[in-house]
Amino acid sequence: MFAPRKGTNETSSQSSSPGVVLGIDPGLTRCGYAVVRPGQQPSLLALGVLTTPAGDVLPDRLGRLHADVLALLEEFSPSAVAVERVFFQHNTRTAMSVGQASGVVLALAASRGCRVVQYTPTQVKQAVAGFGAASKEEIQRMVQLRCGLRTLPTPPDAADAAALALCHIASEPFARSVAGAMAR
Repeated sequence: MFAPRKGTNETSSQSSSPGVVLGIDPGLTRCGYAVVRPGQQPSLLALGVLTTPAGDVLPDRLGRLHADVLALLEEFSPSAVAVERVFFQHNTRTAMSVGQASGVVLALAASRGCRVVQYTPTQVKQAVAGFGAASKEEIQRMVQLRCGLRTLPTPPDAADAAALALCHIASEPFARSVAGAMAR
């Protein structure tokens, strides 16, 4: 079962709830996650960062990430998983590791029957802060306000994951409406 890693900011609820959204800010060294229950004021059920040791070989790191994400999926049974869309970065090595971590998450979520969606950083910032160029601090503050938290969610990787889940919660009704109109 999933066990929080040292250095994570984790809150957890043992109850599985239909309709919850798992947000993932993918990374191989640091993978932010947040489990959010939709509602008038969304509830943050879990928040933290999954880590893998930089000195381990790639297959072991991906295996550890796989096990940790699988544990989150099993514990919370989310109906949807929102993942940051990987885009070109100047550092090819970083882009590759983020892409590999993202692939693990996407495949696991799909294999568990979750609705899997990807959002760009600009889409997330626009949906959560109302401004596509919002800073990390502004995103943390908006997550804090929207979820009714007493303190800023930290670290930023975890706050970004919460913002991804909030983006999906805000975007999903419109996406369903468009899909329904297209089906007619």
